[in-house]
Amino acid sequence: MSENLESTQPTKIEKKKSRWGRFLITLLGFLVIVGLGLYSGYSSGIAARKSAEATQISAALTKQFELGAIALAEGRYDHARQHFEYIVQHDPTFPGAAEGMAEAILGMSFTMTPTITPSPTLTPTPDLRGVEAIFNNAQALIDAGNWANALETLDQLRAEDPTYRVAEVDGMYYFALRYAGVDKISKEGDLEGGIYYLSLAEKFGPLDTQATGVREAARLYITAATFWEINWEQAVNYFGQLASFAPNTWDNASNMTAAQRYHYALMRYGDQLYNNNNACGAYAQYQAAQAYGALDDTANYNANKAYQICYPPTNTPEPTAVVPAETPTETPIP
Repeated sequence: MSENLESTQPTKIEKKKSRWGRFLITLLGFLVIVGLGLYSGYSSGIAARKSAEATQISAALTKQFELGAIALAEGRYDHARQHFEYIVQHDPTFPGAAEGMAEAILGMSFTMTPTITPSPTLTPTPDLRGVEAIFNNAQALIDAGNWANALETLDQLRAEDPTYRVAEVDGMYYFALRYAGVDKISKEGDLEGGIYYLSLAEKFGPLDTQATGVREAARLYITAATFWEINWEQAVNYFGQLASFAPNTWDNASNMTAAQRYHYALMRYGDQLYNNNNACGAYAQYQAAQAYGALDDTANYNANKAYQICYPPTNTPEPTAVVPAETPTETPIP
């Protein structure tokens, strides 16, 4: 009898332990499920908030883009520029914003009447001898490369007789406008004026490859300049493209070529990366800038610091002295 009692007592204890074990496992599983649920809800809340913020920003920028497009279509170029500039400041990669801003700036320049500086030589004067004399005078001005006065004389000729030698006069207009546009961009740094003249020339005939290339370079320069001091990364991107195929394109407002602008933008973008603790990225910009000229004091200082961070010196191990092994002496066997 006592033997049976002794044999059943451990069994009851084991059953209690088993029940407690299952209870603890169940409790642990419940806590894990609750924890996962809470974490999932927290993560979903953060994601929802970020998504809502991104949606609000996108909606605001889209509204600004629509207002800019309307202003551009209505010829209110200054208002359009303000809308597109707002977008570029908040999201430089917003589709069409940079192009719209450049188009608005060009539109503002086109609404202004180009200033024609009279040449000291071959100044046209009203010719009362008839349209043939005016025609010959215009031809002489074109031969002399006096584009501004040639265009003024052609306007006088058309005012006198719109039907006089129409095809030849159209050809003279094309020739004078084409070369005047190229000269304004290449020699005067008047990018907007040059684009305007080339656009007028295109009404008389298709532009040649050189004139088209000069105009595209001027347009790209204007687009790149919209990012100046606003977004150095995009300024590097656009002026870098221009520096690769038309480095001498320049504007008379800054008196800087595309290559010079690229050099300066690289240094400032490098400074920005360095200040944001991206030493290696900054050093890459400084290296690219040195291909176009020496670094200024700020960039040079930051470049040295960035190099030390990105390429720290390695410790050279001290040479280990070699100790010659002692030759064992033989002990004589007695």
